[in-house]
Amino acid sequence: MAFQIIINLLIAVLWMFLQSSFTMGSFIFGYLIGIFLLFILRYFYAFDFYMRRVWAFVKLCILFAVELTKANLDMVGVVLKKEMNHKPCVVAVRTKLETDIEISLLAALISLTPGTITMDFSDDNKTLYIHAIDVDDVEDTVHSIKNSFEKAIKEVSQL
Repeated sequence: MAFQIIINLLIAVLWMFLQSSFTMGSFIFGYLIGIFLLFILRYFYAFDFYMRRVWAFVKLCILFAVELTKANLDMVGVVLKKEMNHKPCVVAVRTKLETDIEISLLAALISLTPGTITMDFSDDNKTLYIHAIDVDDVEDTVHSIKNSFEKAIKEVSQL
């Protein structure tokens, strides 16, 4: 992946020199030409196109922004209620993520969303213990974490 980025940057710089135009617009156009050339070359050589991983990372960032907004709105609802009838709970989430970086990223994303915090890991680092301030259904909460953050992290790291 790093090699493809370097090749893409070299194509963009080469394009600027060929055009004798050293502007940002010329660089961006050359970069887009490089993306197109690498996309075409992936059919002839056995490599994975790096923009797929970049796109997966962008989707993870958008997912986090959406989940962060929803969690903030939920927390406003919890705080503004007159009666305190929320249901705090500790949830055990068994993850299929393999590397320490992936598991740490999952724990960080969970802890950064308001109303949840990752408390502990199991000894084999496959189960995260998460405290949530308002849980109606434990299975739904586990399913939500597995289908949102865990799935997006897998897309970024497994491509």
